[in-house]
Amino acid sequence: MMQTAPASFYQLPLATKQQAMSGDSTRASVTHLLASACSTPCSTAAHTFIQIVPPLSRFQLALDVLMPMLDSRVELPQRILVSYMLYSLYAPHPIAINPFKSVLHASFVKERDLAVQVATAGGVSENEQLVWVLWKILKGDGSDIGPFSPNTLARSPLPPKLRAANLSLEEVSAGPLLADHVGNADTSASLATGATAPAPESEHGSAWAEGVAAASAERDREREKVSHAMTLLLTARDRVLTIAEQRLVSPPVITSVDLSDIIANNPSLAYPLLNALLAADSEQGPDTYLDVLRHLPPTLPSFDLMGRLLRDTTTITDVATGGRTTIADLVRTDVLGWFIHDCVSWLDRAEQDEREGNISDDRFAKGVQNLCRFYNALIKLSIVDPASDADSAEMAHFTLRNSRFEEANALYRILASASSAF
Repeated sequence: MMQTAPASFYQLPLATKQQAMSGDSTRASVTHLLASACSTPCSTAAHTFIQIVPPLSRFQLALDVLMPMLDSRVELPQRILVSYMLYSLYAPHPIAINPFKSVLHASFVKERDLAVQVATAGGVSENEQLVWVLWKILKGDGSDIGPFSPNTLARSPLPPKLRAANLSLEEVSAGPLLADHVGNADTSASLATGATAPAPESEHGSAWAEGVAAASAERDREREKVSHAMTLLLTARDRVLTIAEQRLVSPPVITSVDLSDIIANNPSLAYPLLNALLAADSEQGPDTYLDVLRHLPPTLPSFDLMGRLLRDTTTITDVATGGRTTIADLVRTDVLGWFIHDCVSWLDRAEQDEREGNISDDRFAKGVQNLCRFYNALIKLSIVDPASDADSAEMAHFTLRNSRFEEANALYRILASASSAF
């Protein structure tokens, strides 16, 4: 009688177990990266992905983790990040040979169609920025996106010329079909449309072809110009733009979150941008931009910008009354008092940090000197009244507390003598 061997289970080799555990750990790390890297530059997140995923596992992990997120209902910044990662895996090579190009293209077509439907109904799709990012990548300009975080890209509004309805990767014409280079018309297309292609020697056909090519080239140049301006505007938050770059920046693509960094890094660019934004009759009004001005730090770029705005006589609409006012009056009534108060609070905190040894620079001393000089200039220009408690009470207390500084001492004497004269 035959005896059956006792049942036994196949044991995985130790190396295989370790590889499986390592794969799970890598997948978990990538999932954590996608959830937490939306506030860092896209290029940094992509570089981190390369560091934590072994070379032989990158393609499979991109298939299993990254690609499904492209069309899933996750947050917009994550979808933007995934799009850039799929591009960056093969970034040294042309986008045409990227194995994920067809996936990116399909997503572009799908998201563009959805955005166009929303725009036709009178709305604005929340995925407009994703369509623009995919368009940039598929055009071969994905490297322009690298320095910016997915959060920044997701919340930056697009100008009308870069809306989804105006973005396309192929210029499809609806006019007569042209003969090909051997003199034969595109037969299949002619049969489908019922159109007859003009002969190669037809002057009408040649003129139409030249017109289509010229219009297409002009649209491409205009889109490229606006796209480049938007890229420069995002760059202005991190570094000083050259004079040539500043001339290309366009105010319509700016948001309130960009202003403080642009003011700090490009003060000469900040004033014309603010002038254009405050003068524009937008639906939301100027309040979002004025609120940024109220909370600027007491630095020379801030004081320079405020001084220019307080002398700006550009006429704008007063959203409160519906009448007309000037940028100078608007900034004087709605911003200046709050700005001075915030500067004083900022310097009080800086002084406290200096006493506790948390900072070792001279930001407090420089801030006091610059604020006192700025306020002294406001008095000379008759923008503030030194004899008015409403205008000058806070500055009088501030200068008295910091009278050890020459500028504060001199300003306090001016304020004290003005108040004692009444």
